[in-house]
Amino acid sequence: MGVRQAVATAPTAAERARSVLAAAWSCAVTTENWREELVGAHTVTEDGGVRLCAPEDSALAAAAVCAPRGEPTALLEFCDASPVPVRDRIRSRLWLSGRFVTDADADAGAEGACGAEGEKGAHLAFKVSCVVLHAPGGHIGIDPGEFTRAVPDPLATAEAHLLTHLADAHGEAVEWLTRLVDAESLHGVVRVQPLALDRHGLTLRLERARGHADVRLPFHRPADSLAQVTERMHVLIASARALRRPVLRPLPED
Repeated sequence: MGVRQAVATAPTAAERARSVLAAAWSCAVTTENWREELVGAHTVTEDGGVRLCAPEDSALAAAAVCAPRGEPTALLEFCDASPVPVRDRIRSRLWLSGRFVTDADADAGAEGACGAEGEKGAHLAFKVSCVVLHAPGGHIGIDPGEFTRAVPDPLATAEAHLLTHLADAHGEAVEWLTRLVDAESLHGVVRVQPLALDRHGLTLRLERARGHADVRLPFHRPADSLAQVTERMHVLIASARALRRPVLRPLPED
């Protein structure tokens, strides 16, 4: 999509993957014999390692006990969904394949694991052997070493709040921002919503009567904190307001 700004900088695939992992609250665990959804059961270490406290009555806990050498192989799936209601809310999925090993200290130094609250269960560390990011543009294989070295976006855990606040409280600002999008790209668009936010910029979802497209508005400099992203957003909006172009007004809902 055309944007009236310099070419956008963007996070690498490894950084995107680490951001999905940092923000995820639930994960799906799949083995050869079963699939289980776990909520609030995993933690993430600084190097991207995943640890789980599987409830005592879970299939994962049973597999940890019964698997050869106590190391069941598995696929972990983390879903990245837009916090703002839009069409096709799943922005990406992160797949980590590897094996579990029993780890009595799995919750040490990490926040949010069920074990941190004293809940009994199997404490497991996940050894990653393959990383794949499934995004609208295609499937991206990521080297496990690169994944380990990457760091999540500093806005990853705050993104949901920032986007919903922008959509709910600053709808007029979103309308102003459509001035930064090439007029041809807005043809037939009936609604615009903020879709994603990272240190490099804001992504808008352009919805038409049939189909949709996304456009990225880059910041003039990457933001490393909430204070900086506020300043970057103000610069974007000021740039939009300075343009002598009409804004895109949403159609009234039925």
